[in-house]
Amino acid sequence: MNIRTKALAVHLFTATGAVFAMLALLAAADRNWSLMFLWLVVAFIVDGIDGPLARKYDVKTNAPIFDGVLLDLIIDYLTYVFIPAYALYVSGLMDGWSGWVAIIVITFASAMYFCDTRMKTKDYSFKGFPGCFNMLILVLFALQPHWSICLALVLVLSLAMFLPIKFVHPVRTERWRTITLPMAFAWTFFAAWAAWTNFDPPLMAHYGLMATSIYLLAAGAAQQMVYGKDG
Repeated sequence: MNIRTKALAVHLFTATGAVFAMLALLAAADRNWSLMFLWLVVAFIVDGIDGPLARKYDVKTNAPIFDGVLLDLIIDYLTYVFIPAYALYVSGLMDGWSGWVAIIVITFASAMYFCDTRMKTKDYSFKGFPGCFNMLILVLFALQPHWSICLALVLVLSLAMFLPIKFVHPVRTERWRTITLPMAFAWTFFAAWAAWTNFDPPLMAHYGLMATSIYLLAAGAAQQMVYGKDG
């Protein structure tokens, strides 16, 4: 298999995320939340693998007919934003006006963030919360907090998308990667565990999900505090 074929195969691999998004949406329509999140976890894994492969095989040079960045953003919007927002509203975690506010804020703010040309920093972290509402909403499903807490988290993270706060990329941000990458793997494990058990896992999974989520949310801001705003 030559380099151009391998580069094209990376694009095809990325595109499988759209299939997993559709499978997640069908599960959500049936209110099968465990299956929906399992498909979203699979899509999350694909998203974590395709970037390193794209750089390894230099898809911009060897398969330039397809825009891998655009393809990735389309799929990310579906799996990180659109489907999780739908699930949040339909599940009953946020009924009535709070649910409407949540889905409007999530989808609108995320659409603007995903097309923001300033979303990446020099060290390949994200400038502002990177719209990972799939992670937030999975945690909300697992913990089942009061609707007011759900709304507060949605509003705070939506605002955080447009603040000069760093959020680490588990793979591309080199600083603390020896900690961040295992944390991302651990989060994926605990998320899959929670979904597999119909969001009734042992307390260890709950605590693991909270601890890894807090680290992934706070690591970038902590780096700014330690190394300065450009650190």
